[in-house]
Amino acid sequence: MTDGTVTRVEPAGSLVGHIAVPGDKSISHRALLIGALTEGETRVHDFGRSGDTESTLAAVRALGVRVDEEADDELVVHGVGLRGLRAPAEPIDAGNAGTLLRLLTGILAAQPGTYELTGDESLRSRPMDRVAEPLTRMGARITTTDGRAPLTIEGSDALRGIDYKLPVASAQVKSALLLAGLNAQGTTTVVEPVQTRDHTELMLEAAGASVRRRPSSVSVEPAGRLRLDEVVVPGDFSAAAPFVVAATLLAGSELTIHDVGLNPRRIGLLDVLERMGARISVFNRRKLGGEWIGDLDVRSAELTGAEITPEEVPQLVDELPLFALAAALSRGESRVRGAGELRVKETDRIESVTNALKALGVRIRASDDGFGVRGVPSRPYGGKMSSDGDHRIAMVGAIAGLVSREGVDVGDADAAAISFPGFFDVLDSVSRR
Repeated sequence: MTDGTVTRVEPAGSLVGHIAVPGDKSISHRALLIGALTEGETRVHDFGRSGDTESTLAAVRALGVRVDEEADDELVVHGVGLRGLRAPAEPIDAGNAGTLLRLLTGILAAQPGTYELTGDESLRSRPMDRVAEPLTRMGARITTTDGRAPLTIEGSDALRGIDYKLPVASAQVKSALLLAGLNAQGTTTVVEPVQTRDHTELMLEAAGASVRRRPSSVSVEPAGRLRLDEVVVPGDFSAAAPFVVAATLLAGSELTIHDVGLNPRRIGLLDVLERMGARISVFNRRKLGGEWIGDLDVRSAELTGAEITPEEVPQLVDELPLFALAAALSRGESRVRGAGELRVKETDRIESVTNALKALGVRIRASDDGFGVRGVPSRPYGGKMSSDGDHRIAMVGAIAGLVSREGVDVGDADAAAISFPGFFDVLDSVSRR
C-alpha cells in the first residue's frame, strides 16, 4: 500500500512464480551513447526503461541524435558518427544518472563545440575530478564546480592517448577514458586495480573498435568508424537481485527469473550467496552480442554469514545493501571490506543501509570502507525506515518488509523507479501471504 512517498510492505510467506526484470540499465545507457557515435542505425531490443535511462535518451536527442521509439522497449538510434554530436543551447541534465554524466564527459571531450553538463542535487554532490583529471591529461578542456557538476567541456580535436592507472576501481571512469580514446591520437590504456564491469569494452568490440583486453588492463585504438546494427539488452541483474535475496530468505519460495544478464563481472552476489548456502541454479545459459544471459531458479535456504573482500567488491558493489539484509537473517557474523566507493553513490550507502537496517532492529555497524553484521536466523520485527531517495535502499526496504514479522514502512519508496519502474507491482505478483 502506498501513501504519498511512503510504502507499507507487509510480510510474505514465500515468493512463487516466474518473472522477468527490465533491461540492464548499464547496457541500455551504452546502447544509446555508443549507438549515437556509429554510422547507420542501431536497433536496441529490450531497452530498460527507467528514470536514469530516460535521462540518457533525452541527452542524446539534445545532442542532435534521432532516436525512434518503435515500442516501449524497442528503439532505433540513428548514429551521427564519431564526431557528429552538436552542442545544444541549454545545459544537458543527467538527472540522477552517474553513468550518463561520466561516460558523456568522455565522449564530449572530443566533440566540436562547448557543452555544459549538470544533474540533480544528489548527482551534483558526486565527485567528477576522477574523470576530469585523466581526461585533462589526454588534452581535454574541462571545468568543474569544485570537482563536481555542473561542468563545462570545450571539445578538442587534439586528444592524445595515455596510459592511466585507476586509483579506485571504477567502470564509469574506465569507460569515459575508452570512449574519449576513440577520437584520440595513439593508444589509450586503462589499468585497473581489480576488474570492473566490462559492458563498454564488449559493446565497442561489437561495433568494430580495436579493443585489447588483458587481465588487469584494457586498451583502445582510435577508430575510423563504428557500426552497431543491433543490441539485445539482457535483464538487469541488479533488478533481479532483490528477488533472488527475498526468495532465498523466505521459506518455501520457488522463483524463476527469466533472461537475466550473467556477465561474470556483475554477478558476484550469486557467488557470495552460494558461499552462504543459497540454492540458486542457472539454466538456459547463452551468449548474445558478447553478453551472457540465462534464467535463474531460486529456492529458499538457510544461510550462514560471509566475508566480502576488497577484491570482490566491484563484482557486487550495487548489491552490497542487499547483502547486508541477507547477512542480517543469516547465522553468524558477516563483514564487507574495501567498499569505500559506496560513500559516493546516490547517497552515502554505507550510512544509508546502516541507518535503515538499524531502524528495523538489525545489528549492523558501519566502518570507513564497509560494514559488519551480526546475523540472527529469524525474521526482524519491522518498523519504519527511509531510503534517503536512493533506489537501491528503497528496494532493500521492500525486501526487508517481506521478510519481517510485522511489515516495514519505506520512506521515499518511489525512488525505486529510478532503476526499476513497476518494481512493487512485480513484487506483489509473486508474493504469497
